[in-house]
Amino acid sequence: MAHDSHPPAELPAYDLSMPPIVRFGAGRVAELGDVVRLLGRRAWLVGGTRSLVESAARPRIEASLAAAGIETALVAVSAGEPTVDQVATALAALPRDGRDEAVVVAVGGGSAIDLAKAVAAMATNVDPALTGAEGLATAVVEHLEGVGQRTIGRWPLPVVAVPTTAGTGAEATRNAVIACPRRRFKKSMRSPLMVPRAAVIDAELGVDCDHATTAAAGLDAITQLIESFVCRFARPVPRALVLDALPRALAALPRALADRADVDARAALAHAAFLSGVALANSGLGMAHGVAAALGIECGTPHGLACAVMLPTALRVNAPAAAVDFARLERTVDPSAAADDAVAAEAFVRRIERLCHESGVPRRLADVGLSRDRVEWLAHHSGGASMRGNPVELAPPRLQAILEAMY
Repeated sequence: MAHDSHPPAELPAYDLSMPPIVRFGAGRVAELGDVVRLLGRRAWLVGGTRSLVESAARPRIEASLAAAGIETALVAVSAGEPTVDQVATALAALPRDGRDEAVVVAVGGGSAIDLAKAVAAMATNVDPALTGAEGLATAVVEHLEGVGQRTIGRWPLPVVAVPTTAGTGAEATRNAVIACPRRRFKKSMRSPLMVPRAAVIDAELGVDCDHATTAAAGLDAITQLIESFVCRFARPVPRALVLDALPRALAALPRALADRADVDARAALAHAAFLSGVALANSGLGMAHGVAAALGIECGTPHGLACAVMLPTALRVNAPAAAVDFARLERTVDPSAAADDAVAAEAFVRRIERLCHESGVPRRLADVGLSRDRVEWLAHHSGGASMRGNPVELAPPRLQAILEAMY
């Protein structure tokens, strides 16, 4: 018997990139050595002071590498969000021998992973004879989109990412965000070749994160999930991933903030962060991230915090154009949500506003150090690929008015 049916909407062409090896689960950092051995024989460690150098997990990491017969050397220590000079300094200090079997192992948050990805990419894409810090810094700038003319044309050294925070999803992305305080910009080094070859995601590594870090990282991941779902360049696979990850993240963040040792909650956040990285890398972002980069340059605001500050306003601005998508997200979180899209979308926006408030996120730009006379500068320097994906087009004068209302 024939049945009436509606043909599915035509699918657009899309690309999909993500780490080919993913080990997810509590305790899986013990498998790090086995993963690295698939890619090389030497581990060049890049990490933060707290996330690696002074971490209680460091002995387990080194023991896993040693058991797999991997030679280990600490080659760079992350100091906040990576800068051009930090990348250049790390490149200058890299061992000259053994690169053909070297694997860059990044242990830390998004800053450490981005530093590692940039170092791994530049190690194979600059003239080996170039050793001076100033020359290397110039080479780094030349490989940043929007300011340089060179691309990452050769395979970077393999990168294995071991995230210790649940936020940026850098373990799944194809770019590294690099700041240049001297030139006052923050740009990406970007290439499909820069996606880490492997990610080892162990939620137990996140229990040392304090309240502020947990909140900023978690809201960064939530921002990425939402913006990649509604952006102009959204694709079907990332959207499907968001529908799985977002409800878990919204439920888990308050639990992780209430009890930093709640490994189940941290696992849900780590899962969400990873999928947010896959989603943003294969779709795009929006206003919150577009402003966050400039806010980081102007005020030194950590990326996750900047995104969290901007998220409620970004949702309000985009609600008229994204109501159907916001309503779908609300119904995914709460199956009993209203059938009317406008009502459900409003409930979703209020849900996120409430979560940001309860997480202790500042509401005003003044609270993160922005001077009123720099609002115009912020509006004119918020852009790039993130802003191009925003559902609502925001020319600088309109964005300035929005930011003025946040002051």
